[in-house]
Amino acid sequence: MRLSEFWLAVSDEFGDAYGRILTHDLVLGDIGSLTAEQAIKAGSNPRDIWLALCGAMDVPPARWHGAGQRDPKK
Repeated sequence: MRLSEFWLAVSDEFGDAYGRILTHDLVLGDIGSLTAEQAIKAGSNPRDIWLALCGAMDVPPARWHGAGQRDPKK
């Protein structure tokens, strides 16, 4: 997953505004107790960050994969 795909997935799942709040404020234990933004700055894999965010926010596992790809029906 590229960083641009990460941001697209965040926006698609949570919306632009709420997604930015989550990535800025939510501490994710699965990636070393960092926020998503901190993990990005530290060089963590965007896919690992995405999966940690999905887990923390109880996103159904069916929506964890294929992140960053828009639904062609939209």
